[in-house]
Amino acid sequence: MISLDIIKEASKRISGVAVKTPFNHAPFLSELSGVNVFLKKENLQITGAFKIRGAYNKIASLSEDERKKGVVAASAGNHAQGVALSASKFGIKATIVMPESTPLTKIDGVKHYGADVILAGVNYDEAYSYAVEYAQKNDRTFVHPFEDEAVMAGQGTIALEILDECERLDAIVVPVGGGGLISGIASAIKQTDPNIKVIGVSAKGAPALKNSYDLKKAVDSTNVRTIADGIAVRDTSEITLKHILESVDEFITVDDEEIASAMLFLLEKQKLVVEGAGAVGVAALLHNKLESLKGKNTAIVLSGGNVDVTLLSVIIEKGLLKSGRKMKVTVTLVDKPGSLMRFTEILKELNANIVHIAYDRTSISLDYGDANVTVHMETKGHKHQEEIRQRLKEEGYLRDLDET
Repeated sequence: MISLDIIKEASKRISGVAVKTPFNHAPFLSELSGVNVFLKKENLQITGAFKIRGAYNKIASLSEDERKKGVVAASAGNHAQGVALSASKFGIKATIVMPESTPLTKIDGVKHYGADVILAGVNYDEAYSYAVEYAQKNDRTFVHPFEDEAVMAGQGTIALEILDECERLDAIVVPVGGGGLISGIASAIKQTDPNIKVIGVSAKGAPALKNSYDLKKAVDSTNVRTIADGIAVRDTSEITLKHILESVDEFITVDDEEIASAMLFLLEKQKLVVEGAGAVGVAALLHNKLESLKGKNTAIVLSGGNVDVTLLSVIIEKGLLKSGRKMKVTVTLVDKPGSLMRFTEILKELNANIVHIAYDRTSISLDYGDANVTVHMETKGHKHQEEIRQRLKEEGYLRDLDET
């Protein structure tokens, strides 16, 4: 394990730079799940994610000579911002290599702190390879996002804050990508109270560390695909795997649908913007993967909130459709005065709020004299939608009804 003394030293070092983020009881989530849930809101951290802790601790530990040469990092976004901000605090030149698919919000966040950005590779691992080579060629210090004791110690300070605020903790649920966060947290937890259960949660679309945990040896993935870009790591680190095998009690996965529903839940019910990587713990809870924690005092780490707004809008739209609060219907009408009015009157009588309507009479699939009408509606749940379907059937629209 990483020494508890080293983690405590990191806590002192980052004090005044990293925010001591809120740690609050979540009554609605607790009632819903049967688990007594507390949320550690690292999405409210200064850079929008926990990564500033490890990045600052590492850079603050560098020698004067290393600082003069500058630093290089590879990151999908959050570690990048942590390194960029930390480097700016010391007046150090920083270059960040990011995957080509990195959301613009994270690229802009890095540039805001004065770092140079290079886009290379289709995922983190390819960006990492480029960054390591770049650092070697330019004689600069490479700041690894997780495979570094100083970085892991910085992340472990989250556990110290939680233990300081929670009188009796039974379990802690931690997102897992490369494994640096859970390595630091688990080290601090197990050296303080070995009875506290540590559970890791990763994305099903990035299974390398989960598979390695199950097999008790490092195995890599051939590719990764998940909306949780912050934990989309293809290859397993033998260093963090060693810590995980030593200190983590359970390791589970959640898929993208579960992650998206958790993000929407946190936004709507907890008023928190949380990125996919940060929402995996709540996803596991909401989808009954933490049944062993019923009635237990459980901390869930919300590791970050730097979500791409384009992705968030898609998640919201799909969530509204799945929950029965939005509905799209396409019907074929006779293209004559009054046909559209009658159709919309029926929807009005059913209290369906039309938010968008499209009228098409030029499609080659239509008979002459017909028109397709597509209506997007706000509805009041699945029961209300069934009432709409039944009424349209009674009015003779069922034959042409195309509904999603």
